[in-house]
Amino acid sequence: MTITEYTISLSNVHLYAHHGVMPQEQEIGAWFTVDAELAVSDHSCAVTDEIGGTVSYADVYGLIVREMSSPSKLLENVAHRIIRCIFDEFAAVSRVEVKITKDTPPMGGDRLSAAVTLKAHR
Repeated sequence: MTITEYTISLSNVHLYAHHGVMPQEQEIGAWFTVDAELAVSDHSCAVTDEIGGTVSYADVYGLIVREMSSPSKLLENVAHRIIRCIFDEFAAVSRVEVKITKDTPPMGGDRLSAAVTLKAHR
């Protein structure tokens, strides 16, 4: 058997942040949901059962929280920053997909959400 990569996913990371083009979005803030999937090329942890051969999803969560706490007008910018930080921090990550959903965008719709997804390869 040959493992070529594995993925680590964080789903439904629910955070309050101050992203948006409109002044009230930046001032008042809103709830966001972040999903991230990382492809990891070093799969030694699957055999060794050692944390040193993997990417800590707790550390990835910390990066997401940090970048979400820095306000931006565009969710695309936030997703790009998260991806850049993941690549900078974890050499074994070969691919990242980040989806950020604004849970209640100011558009007047009932049960409406808006999302952006960025995908990047090393």
